[in-house]
Amino acid sequence: MEAMKTTIEISDALLREVRKAAVREGVTMRALVERGLHRVVAEITHGASFKLRRASFKGEGLQPEFGEASWDRVRDAAYEDRGG
Repeated sequence: MEAMKTTIEISDALLREVRKAAVREGVTMRALVERGLHRVVAEITHGASFKLRRASFKGEGLQPEFGEASWDRVRDAAYEDRGG
């Protein structure tokens, strides 16, 4: 792999954190910085993937009166008595 030397300026606080992280990971600062830059480039190039968090609730599902109801009916019932 061909490498080019370059100089970057980062804050002292960030540099301290990078050094600590490199020691914890057992890698060089260069490796850690390259890994971070690869992630940023991949995110920009491919877009960060969206992950919907699991938001299920324990229960029996919809109440019987809404079993075959349209989304409009469910929404209207949810917002009933909330003004608007």
